[in-house]
Amino acid sequence: MMDDAFLPRTTRREFLRASGKALGFLALSQVAPSFVARAAAVGSPRPDKDSTILVLVQLAGGNDGLNTVIPYEDDRYYNLRPTLGIPKNEVLPLGDTVGLHPSCSEMHRLFSEGKLSVLQNVGYPNPNRSHFRSMEIWETASDSDDLGQTGWISRFFDNACEGAPSEDPEGIYLTKQAPQVFDSENFLNIYGASNQLSGSRGGDRGLLESFALTEGKETPEPAHFLSHTYLDALAMDERIGRILKNNQSASPYPNSRLAKSLDNVARMIRAGLDTRVYFVSLGGFDTHSNQEGRQAKLLSELSGALLAFQNDLESDGLDSQVTTMTFSEFGRRPLENESKGTDHGTAAPLFVMGSGVKTPIYGDAPSLDVPENGDLSHEIDFRSVYASVLENWLNCPSEPVLGRPFETLPIV
Repeated sequence: MMDDAFLPRTTRREFLRASGKALGFLALSQVAPSFVARAAAVGSPRPDKDSTILVLVQLAGGNDGLNTVIPYEDDRYYNLRPTLGIPKNEVLPLGDTVGLHPSCSEMHRLFSEGKLSVLQNVGYPNPNRSHFRSMEIWETASDSDDLGQTGWISRFFDNACEGAPSEDPEGIYLTKQAPQVFDSENFLNIYGASNQLSGSRGGDRGLLESFALTEGKETPEPAHFLSHTYLDALAMDERIGRILKNNQSASPYPNSRLAKSLDNVARMIRAGLDTRVYFVSLGGFDTHSNQEGRQAKLLSELSGALLAFQNDLESDGLDSQVTTMTFSEFGRRPLENESKGTDHGTAAPLFVMGSGVKTPIYGDAPSLDVPENGDLSHEIDFRSVYASVLENWLNCPSEPVLGRPFETLPIV
């Protein structure tokens, strides 16, 4: 194990997080050399090849759910949204009373084909409107008054199926920073592929190579330790690079950053990695002003990327193995503000996509009988969604992961 003197006034977890931020594409567990990680992984859960896969799509900034799944038959919606309300004749109907934003034509097609579920009014008790804290709650699956220390996905890895350790990452994220869903007190093989996506690997790579070149020299033990670490990171980076290059899709993707992320996820799935969870993100949903055009553009990017990803998986016969789920830290208030935007709110809809989804719409349209500048009330606890995915898709008991039992929903 690493000499504690090397990590003064910090914890291993803090060091892992700081290293991940500084080096970008350094896998979290790669901070420990592979021989340490493999030793720690003996007896730990292993992601099995051909097991089910979950792809998480973060809508960062707090997506306005009321203008995403629109209660177009409720007059109160138009009273609350005098300039932002989507005209009834433009809504893409999901039923008799609610419909999708007109920018979501591809998601509407997925819904019509039975490949997209809409979960209404997802949230939690005593909601927090801080971006940072709300995201922390969603990613740790904790109560709003509980500072969770580990991510719900990392706890899934700790409780998943048994087997021999794999060299493939258990989780892969395509974001600039490691998401908290992967925070763990144990060694987990998590890989950050953000620089593979952006192509800006030069600076990080040069830094890693300079550390790795300390190998073979007379160096203090911590530096020797790190040289192993950086060599591991470089090897993983080279391997993922080859996978992304050699497993190109025959299906077209839109020209957007989210589409590129999901294209790369599909390439890694096609390559047969044992990885069970992938994490991608689309930011910019914090629409306090001039929301109309901004949200329409973001929803169009989301919609086009989701359809392309699903089509890609289907073209390779991988769709039965993959479920995709969106989430955002909160919805927004029903009443539009004076800047033609919306402020931080609470409950919002959530989407689940895949060939295995079971229920087109779960839950009712939100009640808009709210006090002046009030919030929506949640109907579904987000941890019930997690419990459903854990038990019915990832085949993992949910209570050890979530800390207590939550109702499961017939969504997958």
